[in-house]
Amino acid sequence: MSTLAATAAGSSKGMTKDERFVILASSLGTVFEWYDFYLYGSLAGIIGAQFFSAYPPATRDIFALLAFAAGFLVRPFGAIVFGRIGDIVGRKYTFLVTILIMGLSTFIVGLLPSAATIGIAAPIILIALRLLQGLALGGEYGGAATYVAEHAPQGKRGYYTSFIQTTATLGLFLSLLVILFTRTIVGEADFAAWGWRIPFLVSVLLLGISVWIRLRLNESPVFQRMKEEGRGSTAPLREAFGNWSNAKIVLIALLGGVMGQGVVWYTGQFYALFFLQSILQVDGYTSNLLIAWSLLLGTGFFVVFGALSDKIGRKPIILAGCLIAALTFFPIFRMISSNANPALEKAIETVKVEVVADPKGCGDLFNPVGTRVFSAPCDLARDFLAKSSVKYGTVAGPAGSPVAIKINGTSVPYTKPADSNAAVTAALQAAGYPKRGANPTLVKMSHPFDIFQPQVASVIGLLFVLVLFVTMVYGPIAAMLVELFPTRIRYTSMSLPYHIGNGWFGGLLPATAFAIVASTGDIYSGLWYPVIFASLTVVIGLFFLPETKDVDISKT
Repeated sequence: MSTLAATAAGSSKGMTKDERFVILASSLGTVFEWYDFYLYGSLAGIIGAQFFSAYPPATRDIFALLAFAAGFLVRPFGAIVFGRIGDIVGRKYTFLVTILIMGLSTFIVGLLPSAATIGIAAPIILIALRLLQGLALGGEYGGAATYVAEHAPQGKRGYYTSFIQTTATLGLFLSLLVILFTRTIVGEADFAAWGWRIPFLVSVLLLGISVWIRLRLNESPVFQRMKEEGRGSTAPLREAFGNWSNAKIVLIALLGGVMGQGVVWYTGQFYALFFLQSILQVDGYTSNLLIAWSLLLGTGFFVVFGALSDKIGRKPIILAGCLIAALTFFPIFRMISSNANPALEKAIETVKVEVVADPKGCGDLFNPVGTRVFSAPCDLARDFLAKSSVKYGTVAGPAGSPVAIKINGTSVPYTKPADSNAAVTAALQAAGYPKRGANPTLVKMSHPFDIFQPQVASVIGLLFVLVLFVTMVYGPIAAMLVELFPTRIRYTSMSLPYHIGNGWFGGLLPATAFAIVASTGDIYSGLWYPVIFASLTVVIGLFFLPETKDVDISKT
């Protein structure tokens, strides 16, 4: 493939054949990496039953989610390891290695015997594979974004790198499609028993395609020129993070850009799915289809906002997306509730539920990793109400008094265990809370194209708005990160803030937000997490984040 340096002079022209191939090869491989990464999250419940079967069901789910979270937690470490390699050895070979690690790890999960067959070795190997996936993803994104940006002509980096920005959403979309298709073909019973392995095994075909395409790539012309001129870094980690002038930019990029982008992105895609399933009680099939349709409708806007950032700048689009999201998350999620589960929304607005207890017997329910076990009656009662999607308040009762639950002023006897408290459940239903599993007002899709019901169309429309926010903050972010740092330490410098912002601030959002819901008794209170961090990014970014669209990265 010929060098693309000459395209800078003709940036007003369309893409060349070489440029299209660079974008295709980089984006396609990254789509497959995200596909591999998200498969686990989509199938966490089934994986918990397969690999943590020695534990009770609730504990299985906790371990499965913790293993899922482990992949997010190690992403910054992958960014450090592979970022250093990418800045020393080169972009092409580094992200060739990352896709091999990701693809093989995912394929092995599909072959891994369950705990019933090999015992404790099964969950240990599973967690090790999940950690490898997180490390690989930590190196993949920075490599792909840097590689494409260093091929892009001046004035079109936002547009070119926006195709990389579509990959996470397309990877999630692809994983949902493969899972839905497999479930439909083999049936729910067989899918839970063995069919869940098929999406993991299919990844080896995607891996083969990705490796074949990437082997045909040449090194980035900007990196190659830097190496030929002897301007490369021998210690990119020390230069990137040991030098305050660069480390300061890393912090500004994280706090004034990627932190807000990460929470908006995970709210619009993952927390929205979690909110539908776990709080609004929409069935998994319908929830996945609703999210899939919103992603399908919204994905093209990554490119729209990426291209727009070439004209008006990266900073105004990213910060505007964070600000609009922070101002509208609460009303949008309330509208999702009123359309997806009108009976539940009405009950939340009209039924007053209070837990009356001695304050000394009530602890803190904040439990983002799900490992705490509650035993006090007050805590059990509140935990039960939160998991039942009931809005409640806590009222101080006389010292030493037993716990009581008041529903519209009427006290209902409380007995343990909370998860089978029939009296409270019956009273809630009599007051207006819908019965789980028998709610005629709940949004329901019977097939993928069942989208013209007013209720379904309304929910998809609201989810599409959330995805639109995602495209605003995410479309220009790769170009901005690439432009903030010099070529010799670009891979290392841009990867770390990206993966802390997305892997930690974003990846831990669903569990933390639900923990806030459980501890406050308000199904919308978890939204304070993204609202606060997105707002902080707007303030920090407004004052400290530089505009980068006119930076010539071939000279840095």
